[in-house]
Amino acid sequence: MVNPPDPGRIVPRPHLKFHFDATFPRVWHHNGLGSTHLWNGLNLLFPQGERFFVRSVNHYLPALADVPELRAQVKAFFAQEGQHAREHQDYIELLESQGYVITGFMRAYQRIVWGFIDKYFPASLRLSITAALEHYTAIMGENTLTLGVFKDGHPAMRQLIEWHAAEEIEHKAVAFDVLRKVAPGYGLRVTGMFAGIIALYGLWFAATVTLLRQEPGLGWGGIWRELRRAHQKDPVLVRVLWRGLKEYLRPSFHPLDNDNLHIARAHLDSLDVPRAEAA
Repeated sequence: MVNPPDPGRIVPRPHLKFHFDATFPRVWHHNGLGSTHLWNGLNLLFPQGERFFVRSVNHYLPALADVPELRAQVKAFFAQEGQHAREHQDYIELLESQGYVITGFMRAYQRIVWGFIDKYFPASLRLSITAALEHYTAIMGENTLTLGVFKDGHPAMRQLIEWHAAEEIEHKAVAFDVLRKVAPGYGLRVTGMFAGIIALYGLWFAATVTLLRQEPGLGWGGIWRELRRAHQKDPVLVRVLWRGLKEYLRPSFHPLDNDNLHIARAHLDSLDVPRAEAA
């Protein structure tokens, strides 16, 4: 029997808005062009990725009738992920206004998610991928808030990423708890982890290269130099990959083993971001 999460763990909050205007620079990360597009590439993945997570968990909502506390956490998870998707979609539109052509990548990405993963992967594996990637986004979120990854970046981007990071920590256990409830096998959990890693890192790399290729005069040699420089200054991909595997592959693992909720809550309580006007 799954022990349902504390119903107070996810705190509802007003709809925030993060405003990017024409003055927002093309190179906004303090480490330069490679790091800027590394994180821009991840931004491209968020809207479709968040919607995939919601669909994967929502499939099992009827199975949660006997655990109302978990069901309530799932609904709060949906609300947070939906808001993340909207805010990152706004940022994608800003990139397009700056002249980046991303429609081809976005179509290919959607075909992979909707036309392949959603179509051919069983629902339990899609949920397992979601639980694993939620673990990764929580690790990224903790690194973002504790290591100051964006402290010298543009304030608007720092606000967006740090808010998203904090909420990823806050709801990190929801998909995992649903997985434990409906399909608790260790083999499925591990399969979802490796499938999720392949999808995340492959798509992230493709998105980053898509953007870097559009920088004037860069060429393939310049792209590799920028990627290498970004990794040398902040080896986040490798650091997150190995930590995530080490923790998640432990048979007794649970996301709440890492007691970092206080970090997220402290940041969320400190936010000074305009609230969206009611429709």
